[in-house]
Amino acid sequence: MSPAGGPPVLPMMAALGEMPSGSDWSYELKWDGIRVVVEVDDGICRLWSRNSRDVSGGYPELIGLAEAPGLRLPAVLDGEIVTLDEHGAPSFGLLQRRMHVRDPRQLRHLITEVPVSVRLFDLLRFDGKSLLEATYDDRRGLLESLELGDPFYETPAAFADGNEALELAMSTGLEGVVAKRRRSRYLPGRRSADWIKVKPVQTRDVILCGWHPGEGNREGKIGSFYIAAYTEPGGELLLIGKVGSGLDFATLDLLGAELAGLEIDRPAFDPATIPGPDQRRAHWLDPALVAEVTYSGWAADGRLRHPVWRGLRLDIDPTDVLVVD
Repeated sequence: MSPAGGPPVLPMMAALGEMPSGSDWSYELKWDGIRVVVEVDDGICRLWSRNSRDVSGGYPELIGLAEAPGLRLPAVLDGEIVTLDEHGAPSFGLLQRRMHVRDPRQLRHLITEVPVSVRLFDLLRFDGKSLLEATYDDRRGLLESLELGDPFYETPAAFADGNEALELAMSTGLEGVVAKRRRSRYLPGRRSADWIKVKPVQTRDVILCGWHPGEGNREGKIGSFYIAAYTEPGGELLLIGKVGSGLDFATLDLLGAELAGLEIDRPAFDPATIPGPDQRRAHWLDPALVAEVTYSGWAADGRLRHPVWRGLRLDIDPTDVLVVD
């Protein structure tokens, strides 16, 4: 197993872009879940989140992967933890009920109420040998040859036709498609144009940096969040909009515990970007929490058009959330 300090490999990330074409590409469905690097050795399965946290304790039903036939150890795989709604579509909202829980007593109930599985789409180490320099085709071919299949883990299909994959993603409620260059190597911790995210609806990460009180049936509750992103790593925090759509009472109740203790006296971004009356009513937050929103594009003033709340992303470091992602 890896040293106690962190994961054996950081996940490779995809760049947002248009659908490529040609025989140089393979296409995978993009699952709406939690990215994990799966480390397996000596009967132990460890799950590492995208921000290098060991989240194994939250998903005890996945440790059976350590006994998967054909998986020669030590092995490291790349995948996504998902949970499905009543229609069989991945639901990040449901998955949030599992993301924060480590208490074994609570998990005994949640394993039945909110079951999870992991979709495995890359093989980074096998029989103790690194595959990072192998091509995507070679890694994928070896992974598929293992025929990993179980109620709790599986290798989803890859497609030769990107438009066919995107149509399937849209019809089954998935986020989109990831196009992967077939000759590409695995680049740990890097975002590369060798992997391209293609989404029918745009999504992005945002930093919660304040909230505005609600009105009407939200009187006394959060009405909307001020959302921001960094101009560059270590740069300035820039306000990119407000999001209130998609927030229901159950979500607001869940957020209460996460927001406790985060209030600060002044905004972490330039206060001149907020009208005076709004400043006086707003509650400002330490920019420590990340959420995911959908949006239709960018307005001329640098704000997101029609942002809609999707959920908290406790697996993402706020310093990684940039205006241009």
